[in-house]
Amino acid sequence: MPELLAPCHELSRIKLLCCDIDGVMTDGGLYYSDDGTRFAKFHVLDGMGLKRLQASGVKIAFITQSRTKYIETRARDLGVDYCFMGIDDKLEQMKIILRGEEFGLGSVAHIADDVNDLSLLGAVGVTITVPGGVRQVQDVCDFVTSAQGGNGAVRELCDAILASQDL
Repeated sequence: MPELLAPCHELSRIKLLCCDIDGVMTDGGLYYSDDGTRFAKFHVLDGMGLKRLQASGVKIAFITQSRTKYIETRARDLGVDYCFMGIDDKLEQMKIILRGEEFGLGSVAHIADDVNDLSLLGAVGVTITVPGGVRQVQDVCDFVTSAQGGNGAVRELCDAILASQDL
């Protein structure tokens, strides 16, 4: 079982935070309007946490299997460094990202909640899940947030990374 997230030495070496979207940046619910438009709720605290983390020099990536306009819009609004949608092999996508960076997988943290992230979780330096993450993900993660996905979990992680930079 993962430990409860707190500032630590492992988080002090993070240079890129990668976030899954559905169930992590959102509450995992799929909402449909009468005309069939799908939408989701993002938490404003997560956005501020990501902006503060970027201001400290940490890069941000969104890698998701979903392909929706609202993810692209949220990434653009936040100035996310990398946003990739419709990705089945998240580890391969991360390797492509890192070709342009001066650090490797050991300097990446990934927060996720479902089995499609297991290959990436098995390769990065620090792994985090949310309380609603499936058992297989919980079994491989280092940390779990106290907040649920879509309810400030990413902000909690950002704050822990920032606090760890002073260790």
